[in-house]
Amino acid sequence: MLSKLEKQILIDLWHKLVPVAEDVGSEALYRMFTTFPKTKTYFGHLDLSHGSEHLRSLGKKIVVAIAEGTKHISTPVFTSSLGYLSRYHAYQLRIHPTNFKLFNHCMLVTLACHLGDDFSALEHAATDKYLSAYAAVLAEKFR
Repeated sequence: MLSKLEKQILIDLWHKLVPVAEDVGSEALYRMFTTFPKTKTYFGHLDLSHGSEHLRSLGKKIVVAIAEGTKHISTPVFTSSLGYLSRYHAYQLRIHPTNFKLFNHCMLVTLACHLGDDFSALEHAATDKYLSAYAAVLAEKFR
């Protein structure tokens, strides 16, 4: 459960990341694909090389979607607001939920590298909780 302070921290943090979404998102994805090569199987049709347009585009979509989710984090509609993403990842992309956890870890590392001292322990903990909740919602429709 996120406190009121953590929710505000997340809203501020993720909206600060939107202008650099391509950089942060593509770095997190590249880190995941390099560290956990099996995650590439879902993206064989894309150029996953460092700095590729596919990676930058996908990374931006992910960061923007995560930032958008913070708008609903303190409301009961958080789960329903992400329902379309849950269905998309489960039924069309067929991404196994374990991959969301792997991506979350890579995103935390990327944020720590990208933000440095500006990524406090409180921001790290709040982001970890939020990404875990986000991943749980994405995994809901998986069978």
